[in-house]
Amino acid sequence: MLDIKFIRENPQLVAEAAANKNEKVDIEKILELDEKKRKLQFEYDNLRARQNSFSKQIPILKKEKKDVSDLLAQMQEVSKKVKNLSAELTKINSILHDNLLKVPNIPHSDVPVGKDESANRFVREWSKKRDFGFVPKDHLELAEINSLLDFNRSGKISGSGFAVYTGKGAMLERALINFMLDYHIKNHGYKEIIAPYLVNRKTITGTGQLPKLESDMYRIEEDDLFLIPTAEVSVTNYFADEIIPGWKWSDLFIRKLLIKCWKKWSLMPKKFCNN
Repeated sequence: MLDIKFIRENPQLVAEAAANKNEKVDIEKILELDEKKRKLQFEYDNLRARQNSFSKQIPILKKEKKDVSDLLAQMQEVSKKVKNLSAELTKINSILHDNLLKVPNIPHSDVPVGKDESANRFVREWSKKRDFGFVPKDHLELAEINSLLDFNRSGKISGSGFAVYTGKGAMLERALINFMLDYHIKNHGYKEIIAPYLVNRKTITGTGQLPKLESDMYRIEEDDLFLIPTAEVSVTNYFADEIIPGWKWSDLFIRKLLIKCWKKWSLMPKKFCNN
């Protein structure tokens, strides 16, 4: 989430960035909500200060046998206003927060602007393309021919977009996972962790999937838990709400996660559905 102060100081930049990413965000509305919130907060703080002042004065005056009826009446009136303002602040903070969640990050200035992938620029390529002398089969065809993957039975079990790894395909998957983990643990000092696959709403909101992508998430409605769509959800939130002492910063760089991920592919091109 972008800092409201940054949006306040750079409204045009944020609005243009959102428009370039084809996101519908009302920056003017956000700034109006922010202004209203700050005015309410100022009024609330002043009334709370008066309320605290009354709380200190009244016991002293009572001890001196002085009449405090006027002060009590004023305090009751102030307390009523404080209660109402508190409710207003809670409401406007919630609305402002929901709107801020919809504001996308600012893309790098080098990123080309376009409506779709046709606007992408070719940057570089590695090695030379081989001339096979025939039309090569893609990895899915080769995997099925060599009985590494079974899409027909996975479709029967779970539907489209899933795969059953069979024989050497399953062995290869397991071997690659073990190789990757063992190599980095041994050579780079990584510490292996296995994090939960199910996360709460706060966690998946913190990494930006919600609210925009909720319809693409697999969710357990009863518990309001989500199957993670990418490993970053668990990795990023591993240190959420923590302050890491300087001498423990190395912990941030020695985590390696073995984790499975789930996401719906309803918005993806059909050619990617079996990947």
